Amino acid sequence: MLSLDPEWVISIGLAAFLGIVFLQSGLDKILDFSGNLEFISQMFANAPVRVPVAPLLVCVTVTEVIAGGLSAAGALGLLLGAGPVLAYWGAVFSGISLLMVLFGQRLSKAYADAAVIAPYFLVTCLAVYMLGS
Repeated sequence: MLSLDPEWVISIGLAAFLGIVFLQSGLDKILDFSGNLEFISQMFANAPVRVPVAPLLVCVTVTEVIAGGLSAAGALGLLLGAGPVLAYWGAVFSGISLLMVLFGQRLSKAYADAAVIAPYFLVTCLAVYMLGS
């Protein structure tokens, strides 16, 4: 009978989840930068302060790609028996990315969109906890 450590399986699942979420999001921003820039510029049009959308979009995109890449590499590393270091840092960058997006959504008064971030942030917090232990 095959016996797998549940903590190991959950850690791989968390890292893979974050890898999928953030690589897809970051790559979408890279492949359709102008469309994302237009959408986000419209979102910030009525923000109470002037927001430099393009540089901030680049910053979020870079952070998402780092988060997704580290998470995906970390999931693969965990699967192959390496330690959780890459997956842990992927989760940390995932949390940073989510907080950046949450701040932007709250600033632009997109409250419903901001609420959607909460479950992702909870999964990310769980990943940081599990992978950092």
